[in-house]
Amino acid sequence: MDPGVCNRAHMLVCRLWTAVSRALFAEFLATGLYVFFGVGSVLRWPSALPSVLQIAITFNLATATAVQVTWKASGAHANPAVTLAFLVGSHISLPRAVAYVAAQLAGATVGAALLYGVTPGDIRGTLGINMVYNNSSTGQAVAVEVILTLQLVLCIFASTDNRQALGSPAAMIGTSVALGHLIGVYFTGCSMNPARSFGPAVIIGKFTVHWTLAQRLAILMGTTEVEKVGVEPQKKEPQSSSGDAEMGSHYAAQAGLELAILPPQPSE
Repeated sequence: MDPGVCNRAHMLVCRLWTAVSRALFAEFLATGLYVFFGVGSVLRWPSALPSVLQIAITFNLATATAVQVTWKASGAHANPAVTLAFLVGSHISLPRAVAYVAAQLAGATVGAALLYGVTPGDIRGTLGINMVYNNSSTGQAVAVEVILTLQLVLCIFASTDNRQALGSPAAMIGTSVALGHLIGVYFTGCSMNPARSFGPAVIIGKFTVHWTLAQRLAILMGTTEVEKVGVEPQKKEPQSSSGDAEMGSHYAAQAGLELAILPPQPSE
């Protein structure tokens, strides 16, 4: 083979690898910054509890910063939902989309780990993981997240369209994220970003409301329900003791349930 052809092929591969690796690092960095600063704004410091407006502004600024820094290198998705939308719209290839999502999840986990490491133990709490709040139903929470994520994706498509937008889309995308948080905080803490929910959940080790795709579709179709996570733990009923009285045991009728030990009935 002609040495010149080999050299040109080698240079092409090197350039392609450099571009891909730079884009993946940009997604990793953008998502890590977003999670570190955004989730950091929801921590409950005793001297100054966060307000909804403060949280929305912080996520706004974190998004604008991440987009401004990385959008020319990778498009600054910093969000698996955005990457999926770009894949469906044929703006990105499947292998690149998979690599983007992996970089985003890794960046979110590292960002959450850094935040966890620099935060005092009595302030960390649940590290801002997303839950269902204020007596909202599971279906309501899913519907709100779908609507908020939809408006974010639409804003990103419009802001990055060269035929319509001029300059950096950072300001408009940041505004869209702030808009979502002004409403979504009351329902779910406002995710709009699977990576933002994934990172803190990995560090805390709590995936109670991270449902599978099948469960989400079943909820939307109304064929099943997922246990709702409340803010306050359920109160346990006090157990009565009967000294040395004989105890009877009854097995639950359904498989998989624990053995229930019932106290003896009082004699008449």
